[in-house]
Amino acid sequence: MRYKSTGELHMDFHGATNTTIDYIANKYGKEALVDIFHKVGKDVYKSIHEGLKNDDPSELIEHLNYYLTREKADYTLTENEDGFVLDVRKCPAVAHIKSLGLEVSPYFSLQYVEISNALCESTPWQCSTEIFEDGRYRQTFSRRK
Repeated sequence: MRYKSTGELHMDFHGATNTTIDYIANKYGKEALVDIFHKVGKDVYKSIHEGLKNDDPSELIEHLNYYLTREKADYTLTENEDGFVLDVRKCPAVAHIKSLGLEVSPYFSLQYVEISNALCESTPWQCSTEIFEDGRYRQTFSRRK
């Protein structure tokens, strides 16, 4: 897996990300965030995007499992005949932001939606995201019909 951080885990990164998301949304608008998240999905995670273009979700699945396990998320990732479902019951990023006494940005969950949409863009895959509340969401990755 290309995208694999090791060593000490710095959870405060999530607080900085939350603050940055608010700053960009307030200064440049939601559309700027969408553009940034799309660039992350297609450029930063290029090999994951390329894998999906080749109908191979294995690196995405490994990436999600690695980081959610590393950060001690309460989640399940279940593969099925159509693809897989990621069910996050407690996002460690959101929990840490709250533990810092910060308000979670109303745009924070936009990254789940838009990065995943960008990863699936121009691929045989699609992603549907349901946001239930701060830190609780479900993503269904399936092959396009």
